[in-house]
Amino acid sequence: TIEPLYFTYGVLFACGCSFAYQPSLVILGHYFKKRLGLVNGIVTAGSSLFTVSLPFLLRVLIDSVGLYNTLRVLCILIFILFLAGFTYKPLVSNVKDKEGGKKGKFRFRPEKKICNFSVFKVLSYRIWALGIPAALFGYFVPYVHLMKHVRDRFGDSVPEEVLLLCLGITSGVGRLIFGRVADYIPGAKKVYLQVASFFFIGLMSMMIPLCHVFGGLIAVCLFMGLFDGCFICIMAPIAFELVGAQDVSQAIGFLLGFMSIPMTFGPPIAGWLRDHLGTYDVAFYLAGVPPLIGGAILCFIPWVHERQKLKERAKPIDGETTEKMLENESTMVSDATEKPVKEMESGF
Repeated sequence: TIEPLYFTYGVLFACGCSFAYQPSLVILGHYFKKRLGLVNGIVTAGSSLFTVSLPFLLRVLIDSVGLYNTLRVLCILIFILFLAGFTYKPLVSNVKDKEGGKKGKFRFRPEKKICNFSVFKVLSYRIWALGIPAALFGYFVPYVHLMKHVRDRFGDSVPEEVLLLCLGITSGVGRLIFGRVADYIPGAKKVYLQVASFFFIGLMSMMIPLCHVFGGLIAVCLFMGLFDGCFICIMAPIAFELVGAQDVSQAIGFLLGFMSIPMTFGPPIAGWLRDHLGTYDVAFYLAGVPPLIGGAILCFIPWVHERQKLKERAKPIDGETTEKMLENESTMVSDATEKPVKEMESGF
């Protein structure tokens, strides 16, 4: 029965994936600063490598050992993550952590630090956490429905697996390229890379129904994979820029949680449109609209972030000027009181 799979392969497996994915992005910021974008590109490119190779491996395993044993082989692969997690050693960031905990002893943080909502005080992060989910309502639609669309339009005469292969390969290439490019873009201006990626992802989604030749569909998937890799690899560097290293884990966690909502509802809505209209064309056209809207929202982040930094720089300056004004007033008062005393002493 499929109901137990809803809980095991659905809920439990998804929770395990989220627990494994988020720390793999956050831990990089403890060790890399100058080339954080490149490192994120290399790390996230690993998923593209298995996106390309795993479907062929699964087909061979299912044909040779069956479905049940294939799932057991996947369990062995996932167990490698269990061992790799022991290599994550966070660097102690401040003196309080050094003094508060003994070396090698795991300590639970206070509840308010575990659920740290202070990241939402940063206006640029709030815009980012709003714009990216808004852009992702159509993000999963091509990945879920593209194969069915190809079968409806071209039948079984074309190898639709080639499209997933193109998406996986160019996504890995894009993560390596744009991860390195992000290192040369200062501050929050890295967001413009995500804006460009959402623009091209939305445009490519709208072009899928216009492709009446299979070669054109391959070209669309190549471009879509390239900018998909751009979006994925610079997510952690942008989070470090917006909220800092101390709160980046919470920031990425909240963002991934918000992202799951549109990514969950987008493909079923596209499937509902296909059932009622008899074609995926409208679904792919509409899937290209949210990335354009989300990208437009993200354009405000660099401007807002720069204003926040200017305000933070102005605060200590204002404090210093007020302290100097108080010091000047105190010296003027002391001089005014000392002058009559000196005059009186000279009179006597």
